[in-house]
Amino acid sequence: MKSLRRILAVVVKEVRQLRRDRLTFAMIIGIPTMQLLLFGYAINFDVRNLSAGVADLSASAASRQYVMQLAHTQVINIEYQAASAMELEHLMRQGKISVGIFIPPDFERRLQQPDRAAAQLLVDGSDTVVQGAASLLASAGRTSPYNDRPPDAEIRTLYNPERRSAVNTVPGLIGVILTMTMTMFTAVAIVRERERGNMELLITTPIRSSELMLAKILPYVAIGLIQVTLVLLLGKFLFQVPLRGTLMDVYLVSLLFIVANLALGLVASTIAHTQFQAMQMTFFILLPSILLSGFVFPFEGMPEPAQWIAEVLPMTHFMRLIRGVVLRGAELHELSGELLILGGFIVVAMSIAVGRFQKRLD
Repeated sequence: MKSLRRILAVVVKEVRQLRRDRLTFAMIIGIPTMQLLLFGYAINFDVRNLSAGVADLSASAASRQYVMQLAHTQVINIEYQAASAMELEHLMRQGKISVGIFIPPDFERRLQQPDRAAAQLLVDGSDTVVQGAASLLASAGRTSPYNDRPPDAEIRTLYNPERRSAVNTVPGLIGVILTMTMTMFTAVAIVRERERGNMELLITTPIRSSELMLAKILPYVAIGLIQVTLVLLLGKFLFQVPLRGTLMDVYLVSLLFIVANLALGLVASTIAHTQFQAMQMTFFILLPSILLSGFVFPFEGMPEPAQWIAEVLPMTHFMRLIRGVVLRGAELHELSGELLILGGFIVVAMSIAVGRFQKRLD
């Protein structure tokens, strides 16, 4: 009986301590709620509204009907008109389209020849989801006035013609690894200084809060670049992942992403009171980053509110950048929009971290 009382006393103490820890209590409710919303509402395996471009050199009634029926599948959303297949490839390399529809000038004549493909579908092979949707589009539409069969469309997969999953996965893993490690390192950094009593010593020194924040993240920048190098080397020698862009572009993109995650971790460290809370916040950041960035599930298949949230996450933009540089050979000026967004995120996150840290000093 006495043993039961002692156990009950410890249980009551733990419940009271948990009740005082508001952040942990919020995580207990927030994490399962977030997972339920993400998997039940935001995550959708049905590919919808892939950005597409059309190069219709036939300009006939049959070709227009064919394009219209492809659009009615809702798999693609036609956003660009091109003058040639080369222009479609250029749009795809920039990441503006995922699917290109090329209709040759002799489209109507090809419809009478069952042994010839009437059109060509250019598919972005850097995304496995897009590859799966191409087969649906290839069999869509019944436009031939000469027979009752759908026009044959040749599928041309760019950037990953062998359709090897490792080619798509390895560049994305760089983003997952950097998000997990960089955010966790800096989320714990300020909290650890406070728990060890070093923060009071730092406050008495002439160092400014912005200088302290910068000094905290610089060592981890080098660690992040080492991790990028390791993933690239293993991906090259173990999985034969190609590097079509320049190595300098890969490191510049990764550097921006590393700093963005470090700044996000600093924001978390100014909110958390203990290292355990900082680790919890890291998980709260990591889960939506993986699920909403397009690494696991199709970005275009998510509802608009989920896409708005994903646009705030730095990993979403890094996924577009790293796949563009590594797999499609895109140059940085072609992806300038994503670079500007990452740069803006760094400025905002660092400003918030420095501002909150100054308030704590006061």
